Amino acid sequence: MKIVTITSFLILYCGLSTYAQLHITPDSNLEKQILETGFIHSPLPLNTENSFETNEMKKNILYSKPLCDKENPDCWVHSGLGNMVYTKDKTISGNGSLKLEFPTNTGKRATGSPSDPDYATYGSSKVTYIIKGENWEKYNRIVFSIYPDCDGARVVNMNLSFVNNNSQSKPGYNSPSGSHLINLKNKQWNHCFLDIAEYQRDKVMSISFDTSLKGKDRTTGDWATYYIDKIELQQIEEPEIVSGWVPGENKIIYSSSGYSINSNKTAILSGNREEKRFQLLNATNNEVVYENNTKQEKTSIGEFNVIDFSSFNNQGVYKLKVGELVTPSFLISERVWDNSLWRVLNFIFCQRCGYAVPGIHSTCHIDLCSKHNGKSISYAGGWHDAGDLSQQTLQTGDVTFSLLEAYNKLKDRNTPLAMRLLEEAEWGLEFMLKNRYGDGYRASSVGLLIWLDGIFSTQDDISTVRVQNLAFDNFLYAGYEAYAAMTINRDPMLQEYLQRIAKEDFDFAIEKYKKDGYGGFLHFYEHSYNTSESQYMATISWSASMLYKLTGEEYYAQLAAEYIRYTLECQRKEPLKDRNKTKGFFYRDKSRQSIVHYNHQSREQVYMQAMTLLCETQPNHSDYNKWVESIQLYGNYLKGLMQYTAPYGMVPSGVYHIEEYKDIKGFNSLHLWPPANANELYIEQVQKGAKLDKEHYVKRFPVWFSIFNGNTAIHLATGKSAAICGNFLKDEELLNVGLEQLYWTVGKNPFGQSLIYGEGHNYPQMDSFSSGEMVGEMPVGIRTLGNDDVPYWPQTNNACYKEVWVTSAGKWLSLIAEY
Repeated sequence: MKIVTITSFLILYCGLSTYAQLHITPDSNLEKQILETGFIHSPLPLNTENSFETNEMKKNILYSKPLCDKENPDCWVHSGLGNMVYTKDKTISGNGSLKLEFPTNTGKRATGSPSDPDYATYGSSKVTYIIKGENWEKYNRIVFSIYPDCDGARVVNMNLSFVNNNSQSKPGYNSPSGSHLINLKNKQWNHCFLDIAEYQRDKVMSISFDTSLKGKDRTTGDWATYYIDKIELQQIEEPEIVSGWVPGENKIIYSSSGYSINSNKTAILSGNREEKRFQLLNATNNEVVYENNTKQEKTSIGEFNVIDFSSFNNQGVYKLKVGELVTPSFLISERVWDNSLWRVLNFIFCQRCGYAVPGIHSTCHIDLCSKHNGKSISYAGGWHDAGDLSQQTLQTGDVTFSLLEAYNKLKDRNTPLAMRLLEEAEWGLEFMLKNRYGDGYRASSVGLLIWLDGIFSTQDDISTVRVQNLAFDNFLYAGYEAYAAMTINRDPMLQEYLQRIAKEDFDFAIEKYKKDGYGGFLHFYEHSYNTSESQYMATISWSASMLYKLTGEEYYAQLAAEYIRYTLECQRKEPLKDRNKTKGFFYRDKSRQSIVHYNHQSREQVYMQAMTLLCETQPNHSDYNKWVESIQLYGNYLKGLMQYTAPYGMVPSGVYHIEEYKDIKGFNSLHLWPPANANELYIEQVQKGAKLDKEHYVKRFPVWFSIFNGNTAIHLATGKSAAICGNFLKDEELLNVGLEQLYWTVGKNPFGQSLIYGEGHNYPQMDSFSSGEMVGEMPVGIRTLGNDDVPYWPQTNNACYKEVWVTSAGKWLSLIAEY
């Protein structure tokens, strides 16, 4: 309440007429919205004007045809809850619409699989249009209109499923079927589309519209109704590219947020454009402020024309122009990332659990509990992890630490933003603390898809939240608590408590580790399951250094120096036999069977966090030069990787050995639910990378097999590592590697799309089926298709690559905190 009161005071003090005078963000319209939401105590309003969907709906339609006759009973089949009727009550075509209606309460308990019994819905309602093998290859888009009429529902969405007869796959198509989530606005017509050029569609069997029943929020009515109308096939001009490195013919690929002062500033076009001259325009008056020739570049991923205006460093708002192509406006500024920080903070706020988020949900999940030793704790709090309603305490801890990092960076430069970041960090910190049982055990995670009624002792109560005493988790909690104790100085008693429990949690962790050793990861649904032994030891060292920095007790300094020695032994110091003499990466353990990789959650930054914190806290230690050498080796390794994705700046996944699958334990901890032929698929995927020598390849994207794929957290964590090294070594090239990860995320990728909703331009809808579209939401990230090593980012909106994820948001904040 303290921060809300301060916020209310600021709004009253400043007055509506003085919004622009605070300068809390470069965007005056965003600043107005921030103040109107009470410094983000209600969600920022959506801006769909610059969205991917709005841009795509402007494309020229070459020809079209209505899809179906709704009144033909042989066309449509209903399954699941509720019923389907044809009606003229609501219609946009004038010919009537399909009405899907179902109750919002089944009177039964949601039941999932035996391995994850509470990850379940109450069922679904579906209508399917039977097509019987039509050829749709002359069309590349399906359009339709949906009117949700769902009393009390703040969040509404539907899935469109597409099925082709896939008995014979055809070359040139990415998928024979798929499911696409559409986020909708309640009680109005929503005009929607799905581009289907990537789908095999020579024998289309059916399309379906369905929605799942996920329990009732406080305001939810007793029935949900959806009207579906005006379904049409279209052929549009210039469909979007969804796979590959070469951008569309009429696109300038650029960072749509803008560029930092005194950094590399480049943009990209396809390699076969005739225009060889570009201009940088003042966005206010369209005057040319800089111009030069584009540079033709042939790299390992294709041929491109590159725009380079790195030497231009005047702050302002600009556009790029090549021939008739002109980009929307973008910033060149020292504060280029402030807009995104407010927006991503908004997303994190909207993901709050146990809190009434205006327009999204009421106080939730109070009757979700853990149990341990006869005690019980409500698991409400922190943030919902992703598009679903799952929770992981350690994930909340990670994001809390990132918020605190961002606060420390901004507290002297942008106080309102810093204080709001601090408030959100305190929300996450409280969740970390409340779930301690005080004996080393913590409530750790739950998989969840439904809203609960908030009343104890009813049939939807859940008390199966996982509880565990895991040394690795406690090492991280201790480090986070120590950092919080050194950061939050407005609550002395909280600081005192944090110092005490940081020491307690470290003691629990070291005792458990000395008893059981490395490992102990019980739940593969938790994203610490992939932790390697070298990362584990780096984590112990980093945590101990944090405790040493907090307490000054030599005991922690000794442990920090001791445990990093294992990690140092896992670093490759001998060059490979490639032309670049590659070295500096880390192996999972001292056996050196497999190299450290990540394919979903990544904590790669901990290696460099541990090394640099050792150097900071123990500059006179006898091993100091070894720590510096490690930082230099790793920094040079990262710099050497960048050639493999040039002219883009996305840092590759890294070096792979061709036989890492033989490390069975490490392989299975990284690749959940591997297929029976995982070894063969691993070899195929690795060989799609850039060959270094007979045994090693550089993979641009990770090897992955399961639903857990998407690159955002991975390359942002590596970017964080590069920035940490760059700051320590005063190396501008490494600092630019970090910045390039930010640029890639907001549009400097082959698809020209921003992966932060509302930030920059051309941001798509994402898979947020529980909380709806949110400003600042970030996805799991761009993935690959099949066994290829090229980016794949279709419009098709499903889990998990397009699912929103607070981990991605935390990585964004953490990387920006380095600048």
